[in-house]
Amino acid sequence: MSITNDIVLRPRFKLELKQNNQEILSAFENVKTETSEFVITRLDDHVFIKFPKSKQHFWSPQLHLEINEVDENTSLLHGLFGPNPTVWTLFMFFHFIVAGLFIAFGIWAYTNWSLNISYAIQTSLMLLMVVIWIALYFAGSIGKTSSKNEMHELNNFMHHILKTEKP
Repeated sequence: MSITNDIVLRPRFKLELKQNNQEILSAFENVKTETSEFVITRLDDHVFIKFPKSKQHFWSPQLHLEINEVDENTSLLHGLFGPNPTVWTLFMFFHFIVAGLFIAFGIWAYTNWSLNISYAIQTSLMLLMVVIWIALYFAGSIGKTSSKNEMHELNNFMHHILKTEKP
């Protein structure tokens, strides 16, 4: 699994496993009480692996696994690395605010243009929104880069539990 893609802020992967999904879910349940390095939470076919509060920082990643049964002896594991859902929601909220303001300033600039009134301020504000959006993207990229080692730790831990080789 490669997590070096520079464009994707929340890397995803998929693995086909030669085990029943209940066996895999049970393996995560069993390790849950034995380890203090990670916090493992299970909800139905979903497993969340994250770091304990004492080791977390703002961009600390977590690994969300969904383990679906294909047949009696095969399962499909979907994995998603990402920051804490609260951090991700706040991050996306800022993106939507910037996009909304960009559209509002665009409408305001178009209105001023059609009324033959100066629209330089509105155009400048639109450009500012583009700069802010780019800054948000780079902030997310920096957060991802700063968490790359932790993502590898989560990935190694998952492969250790699954007893599979890392691709």
